[in-house]
Amino acid sequence: MSARFLSADEAVRLIPNGATLVIGGTGAVLEPDLVLHALERRFLETGAPRDLVNVNPMLPSDRPGEGGLNVLAHEGMLRRIIGGSYTAKRHPRLIRMILEDRIEAYNLPMGTLVQWLTAVGAGKPGVLTQVGLHTFVDPRLEGGRLNARTRENLAEVMTIRGQEYLFYPTFPVDVAIVRGTTADQDGNISMEEEPNTLGMTDIAMAARNSGGTVIAQVKRVAKRGTLDPRLVRIPAPLVDAVVVHRHQTQLTPATPGGREGHNPALCGDARVPLDTIPPLPLDGRKVILRRAARELRRGDVVNLGAGLATELPVVALEEGVLDAVTFTNEHGIFGGLMGSAIGTTFVVALNPDAIMDSTFQFNYYDGGGLDITFLGVGQLDGAGNNNVSRFGEEITGCGGFHNITDRARRIVFCTFFTAGGLEVDVTDGRLKILREGKHPKLVERVEQLTFNAARAHAKGQQVTYVTERAVFRLTAEGLTLVEVAPGVDVDRDIRARMRCPLRVAPEARPMEATLFRPEPLGLAGQI
Repeated sequence: MSARFLSADEAVRLIPNGATLVIGGTGAVLEPDLVLHALERRFLETGAPRDLVNVNPMLPSDRPGEGGLNVLAHEGMLRRIIGGSYTAKRHPRLIRMILEDRIEAYNLPMGTLVQWLTAVGAGKPGVLTQVGLHTFVDPRLEGGRLNARTRENLAEVMTIRGQEYLFYPTFPVDVAIVRGTTADQDGNISMEEEPNTLGMTDIAMAARNSGGTVIAQVKRVAKRGTLDPRLVRIPAPLVDAVVVHRHQTQLTPATPGGREGHNPALCGDARVPLDTIPPLPLDGRKVILRRAARELRRGDVVNLGAGLATELPVVALEEGVLDAVTFTNEHGIFGGLMGSAIGTTFVVALNPDAIMDSTFQFNYYDGGGLDITFLGVGQLDGAGNNNVSRFGEEITGCGGFHNITDRARRIVFCTFFTAGGLEVDVTDGRLKILREGKHPKLVERVEQLTFNAARAHAKGQQVTYVTERAVFRLTAEGLTLVEVAPGVDVDRDIRARMRCPLRVAPEARPMEATLFRPEPLGLAGQI
């Protein structure tokens, strides 16, 4: 059966009231923006579809209040959301609906939701995983519930061969909205210009094998039989409707009506020289990144999480070790250069060595493929626990954090010691704090348990916490100070800025003065 070619307005009429809906894309990548705007327009004009259940491992749209899941944030349109990531900056109305108990809302690990969609498409009863045990997604703690209206547990704890697991039962997916580059006349969808694939095949299969509807947005139509079959990621039997968006861009524009150019170095069509990328300025951020880079070993498979650590490849490039390790992210990238230095979202990379699917990537991470990961910090406590997912009314979600940290052999958390106005000076091999941040990162107790330090220590994971003024390790006693920046006073600049007790290792030493000087560290000859 061939797919139907419909306008966006015609396609969204296929979505019934009460449907369980999955939307592909994350940030500016693979967002089916034309279809989403039509969906919002239909609801505002007709009041349908109503009472939707949205399951979304990722968070499409980088535009504040525009596109992505913003289109669902209307009274009566959305009944429940099960998401991997959230942000008030990009989706303010949605977060307000959650905080005001107007919808049911869950935050679950991104990788678990990706695997859940695969299980739905495969007709399996559910997903069995140890990811998230003894964190806020564990039903014995919060179960990932985000407000008082949300009562049902989506997971149950099971013991198999003496080990605990979380079991997430599957249920049908009624509608999938996906995106590709080209559709042929039969509805085969290729993704040759896309910088990621983001599990689009599994999203489509979950809906198709549930007896649901798959709507695919593409840039163009090709003659039947002319697509390279190696580039087809969603075969025609999975597709019900194709919507052509002739102004579709490789990355969704940051502003409505904007036009972003096609960069062949993001999708593997070209490789560009990287020698024009300047080194980062010597400041507190670079000190953190340089010290973090000291944890690298030649041949490491590295994950970079969202936040400060995404700049690490720029330091590796400066030090001549970019090719000595393999940088990855949870969105399928292997190799290449990520970070703001390339002028776009960290989801993509310049000159990637491989662009794998999200399903592969999370299975690889869950199976223990990572040597080391570099991640951010929201709050730390004296036990070494980390909260990156919720701070009062600020809901950010865990994203892929649980899947990344669960089996990585080494974990490095990168953060400034305080937040909210911190100013430092890095000169002559020393750090000087000019103005302290208003908010301590080290608190008495983390507000939400995203990373369980005791569980990590029991599994034998090596955990390091790198700041601009100090380095800590996770020990049996908890967070332990092992290095102090030259120019920093332990009592004044560390102990007094913590809300938890300070443990100092007997072997504590100064951080290397070279971290605070402009010349390269010489990593190429040391890792």
